[in-house]
Amino acid sequence: MLTRRRFLAASALSGAAILARFEAQARFAMPLPVPQLVDARGSEASIPLVLAKSTHAYRQGQSVSAMGYSAPVLGPAVRVARGQRVAMAVENRSERLTTVHWHGLIIPSAEDGGPHNAIPRGGTWKPMLPIDQPEATAWFHPHPHGDTAPQVYSGAAGLLLIEDGSGEQLGLPRTYGIDDLPLILQDRWFDRSGAPVYDPSPMEIMAGFRGDTVIVNGVVSPLAQVPAGVVRLRLLNAANARIFDLRFSDRRAFHVIASDGGYLSAPVAVRRLLIAPGERYEVLVDFSDGAEVVLESGLDDNRPMMGMMGAAPPLIDGGRVMKFAIDRSKPATASIPKSLVPVSRLDDGRIAARRQFLLNDMMMGGVGGGMGGMGGMGGMGRMMGINGRPFDMERIDVETRLGTLELWHIVSQSMAHPFHVHGTQFQILTLDGRTPPAHQQGWKDTVLVTREAQIIVPLTQPAPRSHPFMYHCHILEHEDAGMMGQFTCA
Repeated sequence: MLTRRRFLAASALSGAAILARFEAQARFAMPLPVPQLVDARGSEASIPLVLAKSTHAYRQGQSVSAMGYSAPVLGPAVRVARGQRVAMAVENRSERLTTVHWHGLIIPSAEDGGPHNAIPRGGTWKPMLPIDQPEATAWFHPHPHGDTAPQVYSGAAGLLLIEDGSGEQLGLPRTYGIDDLPLILQDRWFDRSGAPVYDPSPMEIMAGFRGDTVIVNGVVSPLAQVPAGVVRLRLLNAANARIFDLRFSDRRAFHVIASDGGYLSAPVAVRRLLIAPGERYEVLVDFSDGAEVVLESGLDDNRPMMGMMGAAPPLIDGGRVMKFAIDRSKPATASIPKSLVPVSRLDDGRIAARRQFLLNDMMMGGVGGGMGGMGGMGGMGRMMGINGRPFDMERIDVETRLGTLELWHIVSQSMAHPFHVHGTQFQILTLDGRTPPAHQQGWKDTVLVTREAQIIVPLTQPAPRSHPFMYHCHILEHEDAGMMGQFTCA
């Protein structure tokens, strides 16, 4: 559904301008930007992150307003080591209250960066992050109550690269920016000045706000020059709502080696990969044939009810995300390992409690308003919830016991929801009553629930009533509209 603002912006583009826009994208003219690497391993100094407004060109020659962490848009990739305590200093120079959630870290709730860790305008938050988990790709982003979606859409997101030496022992590609590339996937609506537009209608809030243009690491249709060998891609879906259906234009196979919480037991060969908001996958792609190839994304048809509304806006340029070309001067890795890191299965015989969570995306009779930061919410502001109740900062929804395992049964009401749990990495027991596919049998913190899912949740981190952990849909409009709950762990 086009809002009036986006309809006028689109109408202002002449046919010639639209053609030029498509042709510019097809040329893949912009080199892939690589987020700055901040190596915090062994450092005792605080790592500064400054959230501030800036200017950025999503396309060449169109510098517009944006926001980032110590960068014009997005933020750095902070490399940390298992066993260290990392001091962070997050300064809020933006115009609104914010938080920083360390998505994927298994840490106490007081440092987790949920809505209760608010950073006022002009304030600085200095958490100490104890890193004690396997090698993985995590990330960080704003998480303020009712204002997460606009802040992430504005450009605030960065990476956390956890290392424990296992990748080096396995001989995996690990030269950052050469054969180890982070790809932060998002989508946007752009006006004719090149500025992203965020003005969701009530129907777009129900479906999640999705644009018609993919951006990778903050730019449209980039070109990556890669070695003629095996390359590691760290995929992060940092979009507000779009589910990416990734495949290569020549339909080549590639290998999934890690999910949200770390390595799989062995590489899993796939030809397409669904990745939902909040999820991360690491994949190995063999470019030794020397052929140029385009990464594509298929249609996202996730919507609240069959026939209620159309699919998400189709991606312009046929869903062509980015292009890979070969640079033979770069050193290449020759092989894909046969095995990775054994994943021990959690013992479902030790489950201490069982819980069910119904994700309500259409709660009739909900209370309107009350979502201050969400200018586009209107009366839809509290029409979503979990188990019939919209999120309430003052209410504890679940009380759990530290050191136990729980079985959580998550049920989606009418569309697929990426369900994220703070402060843990869980394992998927079943998806729609079946064993999950091999690439989802590792450690996860986000699961795409099409109809229902069962997950086994280890509760290893403390969470008092003053700083509870969150569980929520990672379609950010749904989170802001009330599809979130909170739990203590003691």
